[in-house]
Amino acid sequence: MMDEKGTISVSTENIFPIIKKFLYSDHEIFLRELVSNAVDASQKIGKLASMGEFNGEVGDLKITVLIDEKAKTITISDQGLGMTADEVKKYINQIAFSGATEFLEKYKDKLDGKEIIGHFGLGFYSAFMVSKKVEIISKSYKENAEPVKWECEGSTEFQLSKTEKKTRGTDIILHIAPDSEEFLNKNRIQSILDKYGKFLPIPIDFDGKIINNPTPLWTKSPSELKDEDYIAFYKELHPMSPDPLFWIHLNVDYPFNLTGILYFPKIRNEFEVQKNKIQLYSRQVFITDEVKDIVPEFMLLLHGIIDSPDIPLNVSRSYLQADGNVKKINAHITKKVADKLSELFKKDRNAFENKWDDIGVFVKYGCLTDDKFYEKANPFILLKNTDQKYFTLEEYQNHIRPTQTDKDKNLIALYTSDLAKQDMYIQAVKNKNYDVVLLNGPIDNHFIGFLENKLEKFQLKRIDADIPDKLIDKGEKIESVLSEKEKEELKKIMQKALQKEENGIQIESLSPTELPIVITMPEFMRRMKEMASHGPMSFGDFPIQPTIVVNANHQLITAILQEKQEEQQTKLVKQVYDLGMLSQHMLEGQNLTAFIQRSIELMNEKK
Repeated sequence: MMDEKGTISVSTENIFPIIKKFLYSDHEIFLRELVSNAVDASQKIGKLASMGEFNGEVGDLKITVLIDEKAKTITISDQGLGMTADEVKKYINQIAFSGATEFLEKYKDKLDGKEIIGHFGLGFYSAFMVSKKVEIISKSYKENAEPVKWECEGSTEFQLSKTEKKTRGTDIILHIAPDSEEFLNKNRIQSILDKYGKFLPIPIDFDGKIINNPTPLWTKSPSELKDEDYIAFYKELHPMSPDPLFWIHLNVDYPFNLTGILYFPKIRNEFEVQKNKIQLYSRQVFITDEVKDIVPEFMLLLHGIIDSPDIPLNVSRSYLQADGNVKKINAHITKKVADKLSELFKKDRNAFENKWDDIGVFVKYGCLTDDKFYEKANPFILLKNTDQKYFTLEEYQNHIRPTQTDKDKNLIALYTSDLAKQDMYIQAVKNKNYDVVLLNGPIDNHFIGFLENKLEKFQLKRIDADIPDKLIDKGEKIESVLSEKEKEELKKIMQKALQKEENGIQIESLSPTELPIVITMPEFMRRMKEMASHGPMSFGDFPIQPTIVVNANHQLITAILQEKQEEQQTKLVKQVYDLGMLSQHMLEGQNLTAFIQRSIELMNEKK
């Protein structure tokens, strides 16, 4: 072979500046691209050997990454297929573009670097992002092949010549440009290899040691793995995390290729913090941990790895959103996760219930964001009541139907968002033989409305949304010990003492065992406040006017009405009102101090 000089077949001489400009923000991917090419070449020689098309010694297929700080070079070496002079000319020199004008106009201002590389197969040319000169020294596996050397200094001119090389394979030598000398730092290269090459299928030798795991767990058959293997791999991915609850091993080869392992972590109430823990790989090459276009949104709460060769290494978001394979993968993962949860529920309901406090957020989030998931999840969505008993949605509706159906045939489920703070209200409704469910999770405010929309004639009310008799209005009335005239007089006394508007006070005939004054928080207004506080603009501090319900049948209210001294009457009104406010944890500051002092005064008067 004679030395040869020539011109790289591109339609524009501006290709290298364009590559550098577009890829500058993500220029570390040059190492991913070159190492991935070396992996491909290594795997191909192994495949040819297994097919009987290569009879030589395959040998050690490891890839070596070497930094020479003095020479300011990085060398990526493989012992794969290698290239002949003709193959170098074919694969390296001919970059097929449809035309300079079209290329520049279509892509110059629109696409980022990853799209350009992926769209045009420019992986090798990412080397010029960091190099002032690139050399390729290669020897083909073919019999009697002569070693070849290719050189290029970042222009469209190249030189091809004979060289010396004893072993099969390819060395890519990057002469690092002055503005990219950060890549001559071993720690920098180590971090890039850790990021992109942690699970590459061919051993990667850097700084004298193998830095990757070529046979990660998801590449193995589930039948050969034990629970300890899955947990150990999870710890490798997330060293500081507690053990996962369970996992799903994905292994699909039709109609698309997909492998991976998805773990259910202990998420509890920290679901916002836990996102972006799924990594996307393509043939064991890391692509991204931004997988919201690959998996349904609610599954971002899961941890683990998805690997699919049907997703190109370099893709844009718009590509992912439009790609048919991606949509199929999305739907398949949803089905697999729902099937796994259903299997666990049917196989061992007690174990499933024990995990519900951890996975409930995930299941509810899935229902809120994906109707197909809700359809599959409906049989295993659980509600837990204050007695720590679990019910499916159907079971719970049947459980409360005899006692919690109102006069309009609506089923009314009562819930608490805080067992400790709302205990008095819990006890009050339990005295009426009503059941109470616990809904205190981070997305339960949204899930409550969701259930009301999905379940026919079904409503959820927080236990402090109204007095017990009105939470579930059965059309029954309790006789009042006060006449209508006395009720009007009582309302005026209350208004004056509390300086409240007339419409803020209700006189009701309740059981004598209820509190003299009950402070309730209207369900609709409280939900609006809670929704607003979680929105992009927080209106969580806007005031909700509580409803003051006066129990006309309580003896303390009768005593207030009969009290002749206005000062003492006012003091008693304020005292029972503050008791109601205290029950809602709404008494604080000066009002709380005044209540304490008034309590002492009233006790002293009784001596």
